Amino acid sequence: MNKALSIIEEDSKYLMQSFSRWYPLVIERAKGSLVYDVEGKEYIDMNAGIGVMALGHGNEKVISAVQEQMSKFFHYSLTDFYYDLAVRVARKLVSMVPFQGKVFYTNSGTESVEASLKIARGHTRRQYVIGFTNSFHGRTFGSMSFTSSKYVQRSMFSPLLPSTLLVPYPDRHNPICRDDCASAILSYLEDWILRKMVDPNDVAGFLLEPIQGEGGIVIPPTEFMQGLEKIARKHGILLILDEVQTGIGRTGRMFAFEHFNVEPDLICLAKALGGGLPLGAVVGRSEVMDLPKGSHANTFGGNPLALAAAEVVLEEVPLLLSRVNERGKIIMDILNSTKSKYIDEVRGKGLMIGVDLRKQDKPFEEGLERVLMNSFTRGVLAIGAGESVVRLLPPLVIEDELASRGSSIIKQEIENL
Repeated sequence: MNKALSIIEEDSKYLMQSFSRWYPLVIERAKGSLVYDVEGKEYIDMNAGIGVMALGHGNEKVISAVQEQMSKFFHYSLTDFYYDLAVRVARKLVSMVPFQGKVFYTNSGTESVEASLKIARGHTRRQYVIGFTNSFHGRTFGSMSFTSSKYVQRSMFSPLLPSTLLVPYPDRHNPICRDDCASAILSYLEDWILRKMVDPNDVAGFLLEPIQGEGGIVIPPTEFMQGLEKIARKHGILLILDEVQTGIGRTGRMFAFEHFNVEPDLICLAKALGGGLPLGAVVGRSEVMDLPKGSHANTFGGNPLALAAAEVVLEEVPLLLSRVNERGKIIMDILNSTKSKYIDEVRGKGLMIGVDLRKQDKPFEEGLERVLMNSFTRGVLAIGAGESVVRLLPPLVIEDELASRGSSIIKQEIENL
């Protein structure tokens, strides 16, 4: 038995298998946009650890900052004491949003969503939060109550958080979207949900991804996002945007909401923020971030090692935005040239790209599995989304040659279906 198979067997023996892997990759090391397995094989990283490694693997500035902080102190709970690094990173985050804000640190995306729910309910003194179908916000009970990209994410775990509602997200494959998707959903929300099902004065917030990631790289119409913001302002409802996957430069802007010219009240962050270390945050309007002392905290949120990495990330990513869009165009152009009857659509912004595979107008799940596995055997690491979408989230620093070679192999494997 080779080393990889031995590790996979031990993994099955000692780890709860409540998650699924796309293919049998056993990583030993990584550098830049390349990953190496335990057998020494090289791979082009087209998923960046599900969008986490924005600056690539082994970034020297991140390593240096973390090492410097390690020589000072690893941990001293921010919720009980103070340190300047937490203030510096928060100040930088607030400078990047279109409002005067404050920050609450977490350890992950689902924690950021959970915190945003408490902040919204606590600030408004209202109990309902409205989310959207086909979303992914996390797997803890509050966030899971709004997650609906796959039923396995919710099955067996009811009852979920009460006073939650889900309405359709604008996806052209949704039956409600045969004509004007944005108008249809906004009318349904305002004329039926907020007029017949729940008093808008009982609604604390709207929670949604500005671009759905796990759901299949679904990009809503601008008029939908702006219309939703208008409804929120009309009724004093907070607009909560889950930018865990889309934030920190992934879509060619620091935050995806900038593409739609809307202003959220609360922004949930994680993934790329910590440069590979566990760090999340909620960035919200100062007047909204008003939970009383003792009502919300955590031990590790704002860990100094993760904040040291985040400080580098927030300095470097804004300098990369133009190249993110340039490399995204390279990949999109290659994928759009694919000759295959199974491609329904290639869509994305920046380096958040999806190829929707369909067979006879239905999700082509077997095709997705074959493309991912065959690309893996040829040295390219991509992942899936939705039911049958090839999802590409490479490091924001990926070189042109690697971006071209990786996407060309994926193109070839789609053409081989």
